[in-house]
Amino acid sequence: MLNFFVRRDARKILKRKDSDAGERGKALEDLRSSLFNVFRSPEGAKRQQQQLCGPATALTFNFVVAVGIIFMNKLVLKVVGFQFPIFLTFIHYVVSWLLMAILKSLSILPASPSKSARISTLFTLGFVMALSTGLANVSLKYNSVGFYQMSKIAVTPSIVLAEFVLYNKRVSFSKVLTLAVVSFGVAVATVTDLQFHLFGACIALAWIIPSAINKILWSSLQQQENWTALALMWKTTPVTLFFLVALIPWLDPPGALSFNWSFNNTSAILMSAILGFLLQWSGALALGATSAVTHVVLGQFKTCVILLGNYYLFSSNPGKTSICGAFTAIAGMSIYTYLNLRQQSSRTSPRQASTLPKSKLSKENGNHDGNYGAESV
Repeated sequence: MLNFFVRRDARKILKRKDSDAGERGKALEDLRSSLFNVFRSPEGAKRQQQQLCGPATALTFNFVVAVGIIFMNKLVLKVVGFQFPIFLTFIHYVVSWLLMAILKSLSILPASPSKSARISTLFTLGFVMALSTGLANVSLKYNSVGFYQMSKIAVTPSIVLAEFVLYNKRVSFSKVLTLAVVSFGVAVATVTDLQFHLFGACIALAWIIPSAINKILWSSLQQQENWTALALMWKTTPVTLFFLVALIPWLDPPGALSFNWSFNNTSAILMSAILGFLLQWSGALALGATSAVTHVVLGQFKTCVILLGNYYLFSSNPGKTSICGAFTAIAGMSIYTYLNLRQQSSRTSPRQASTLPKSKLSKENGNHDGNYGAESV
């Protein structure tokens, strides 16, 4: 009889332990599922990107990296003497792909959306990325930094026109005026540094259209199809590498393999490549959080900050005309930012703010049907 009760108590204890173990296992499974939704599912990764990297963070990140890589690439092309801008861009993307492959092997790289974009769209984005970044480095090789920044002015009307034609996106008259003031100010600010080569000027003109299309596609794919920056980079980088290889014989001089690959030279090139990865990532984050036009305005703000920084910190004297132009451009950018903030606050009611929209930009634009056709930031 005693053995009977002992065995019965033992069975109860074992059953209770099995139940506790089952609950712990269920809790661990729920935790694993939630972590998967946060880091690996496209929707969770997109929410994490929006929460951790809002417009201000993304634009600041991109601003700092962009300033650094302009001077770093100029150092590599001029001081180091690496006269192969397309091959330098190719190295940038190879390093970027290797870094993303490491992230993918560690299961950190976000997954692609379940309803992915058409292959033709991703192929087009990879192609214009090769043209945009490759031609930008060629322009930087032959032209001064001032002319390089001046050529970016033409990207703004190109984006506005392209978005109107493709998506029927309209920009208010007040924003058109502020963008005109910004472009005029940047033109005046950089007029004293317009050293350019005829071939370099042609390259700068050829760069405008691919750059505009590149920004529009990056912005629309992230905002309308739940792509994250890293997932889109992972999909398009192989296409970009293919077209860069095709461009090397046409735009680069021969002799890249016979270059003096010393430790210092190689270190400078690798540093430029790491900055290239950060620039691509930060630029994608900024385009996903704001818009193509805002990203161009940020680039023009960077030009003015560089000019004024050289004047105040390093006693560089570009002239009163350039300084006045820089302040005029910054004033126009301030008004442009104010108009965006006023538009966002007037179109976003408390009820709309409490719900999770499909994208930040659609909330700012009052675009509730998911179409990329409203006025943008």
